[in-house]
Amino acid sequence: MTDFSTINSGDPEGASRFAAEADALAREVRRPFLSRVRFQLGGALAVGVLLPLVLRWPINSLHLEFVTSAMMMPSLLASGLAIMAGYALVRQFIAYPGVQATAYILPSLVASFAAVALLLFFFRIDYSRYTILSSLVLSVAWLYFAFFLRNRRAVPVLAVVPDGNHRGLTTIQGARWRPLSTPDASLKGTDAVVADLDSDLPEAWERFIAKCTLAGIPVYHVRSVIESLTGRVRVEHLSENSFGTVLPSNLYLRAKRAGDVALAIVLLPVALVLLALAALAIRIESKGPAIFTQPRMGFRGRVFTVYKLRSMQVDVPGDRHFTADNDPRITKVGRFIRKYRIDEVPQILNILLGDMSWIGPRPEAIQLAEWYARDIPFYIYRHAVRPGISGWAQVSQGNVAEVDAATVKLEYDFYYIKNFSPWLDFLILLKTIRTILTGFGSK
Repeated sequence: MTDFSTINSGDPEGASRFAAEADALAREVRRPFLSRVRFQLGGALAVGVLLPLVLRWPINSLHLEFVTSAMMMPSLLASGLAIMAGYALVRQFIAYPGVQATAYILPSLVASFAAVALLLFFFRIDYSRYTILSSLVLSVAWLYFAFFLRNRRAVPVLAVVPDGNHRGLTTIQGARWRPLSTPDASLKGTDAVVADLDSDLPEAWERFIAKCTLAGIPVYHVRSVIESLTGRVRVEHLSENSFGTVLPSNLYLRAKRAGDVALAIVLLPVALVLLALAALAIRIESKGPAIFTQPRMGFRGRVFTVYKLRSMQVDVPGDRHFTADNDPRITKVGRFIRKYRIDEVPQILNILLGDMSWIGPRPEAIQLAEWYARDIPFYIYRHAVRPGISGWAQVSQGNVAEVDAATVKLEYDFYYIKNFSPWLDFLILLKTIRTILTGFGSK
């Protein structure tokens, strides 16, 4: 493990020289202005809050009444709060791999403005609909413009410290890799530095990393970069350091459970109508029950019965654990309901019973769960959260049809558990809507 505590200890002149080198390095590497918060958020606030006021500047008595009314200040404050909340949500989303900010600007800002409007309505505060709506439109337009400019240089340039185990780092897409030959190499045009911080680096490289830290240049551990770019926690590299101290927040687990139940109750009437129509179509096309049940491994290792609409023939033998492309067992109705995830609707009952959540790792069949538990280290951590109808693996990879792909799915699941948060759940929810509309990953 790299130890920076001995660098320049007891040497004031060396420390001053070291600080000067760090300052020079900081001047060499400048964060692009287009990526800075002051440009993105500052511009959104200026455009979304000040511009509507300028456009309504009092040129007649009607406008003067608006500007001097009690509605003006609450409207402007509410717009500013909504813009900051929406921007914070976008920034949370783009921290996850494979996420394009432009895909989530509109839903994030609409959600934040809707929440603020509800607060104003709840507390009976008068506000200007014109100001709120124009602020929403203008701030969305600005952020699209700002991130469009930023995305022209979207691929980060990452400098790689040569010593240590890089685990195939430079073969991963999503970044431009710049291997460093010496600690004195120029970092001009570099966004961050990547190093194996678990290894015993030579003193020259330790000094280099310390200078980067003092200069404000991000230094990332190689494992964190791999997880960030792939959205997966590699199974073969799991260790106690990866999961040994991970325990999902009990507060968020309870809040998420309450939200799951509330949403299930709201959607239950629509779900019952959809279930009735789908069940009728299934019974007309093929014999057998409309509902398929199977024991699955769930929260904290408990076995439960999962409910799904039947999508396969009941009289076609098959002992495979995975569904293949164009699987002959799938009926015509089954192919449709699987494509748009209608076959998962009965799992609302599992949510109400406390077996499942809307978002989480998909529950595995008992045989598969026991198989994984024997062969994959720390597999048991997968049961630390409730399984879900949709999950990070499903929106990132789709359904799997072979063992190798199933192993990759587990890596997505481990990433979800390690980064368990409301932000990731909300991102999965938005991606799930896209998945349902496009039929992505269905088999």
